[in-house]
Amino acid sequence: MIDMRKLKELIRLMTANELLELDLRDKDEQVTIRRPNTHSAPQIMHAPAGLAPMAVAAPSVVLTPVGSSAAKPTAAIDDTAGLIKIESPMVGTFYASVSPDKPPFVTIGASVGANSVVCLIEAMKIFNEINAGATGTIEKILVKSGDPVEFGQVIFLVRPS
Repeated sequence: MIDMRKLKELIRLMTANELLELDLRDKDEQVTIRRPNTHSAPQIMHAPAGLAPMAVAAPSVVLTPVGSSAAKPTAAIDDTAGLIKIESPMVGTFYASVSPDKPPFVTIGASVGANSVVCLIEAMKIFNEINAGATGTIEKILVKSGDPVEFGQVIFLVRPS
């Protein structure tokens, strides 16, 4: 079985370096990761050696091991007209604050600027600060601290100012 942590790190590196395809093989298994273009999430193919790879990831779920059920969206997104989406740039764990005893970086109604830190995402034991990338007011927070997030998953909605 391929180590999912290593696979997540490969996807992060692939995305960061704008690679379109990665193919890894050993005597027991094969994993092929393809990005049709730079604006879509990676697709994961996985099959034992000697068999043709088969798609195992739904478009909204980047990592789905063979035989497991797909992750469910963390929140329904309603009434998003005119709102700016802040998406997770990587697979990892979402944290709303530096530690459980500290206040969150942002709350609903908070004003943010493009360089405002809105959360941390932990990937491979590295905590990455995520900036808003837009100026406005936080309208919705779509994940809870400690929740896993996927590449491209909407984590905040911002009303532009």
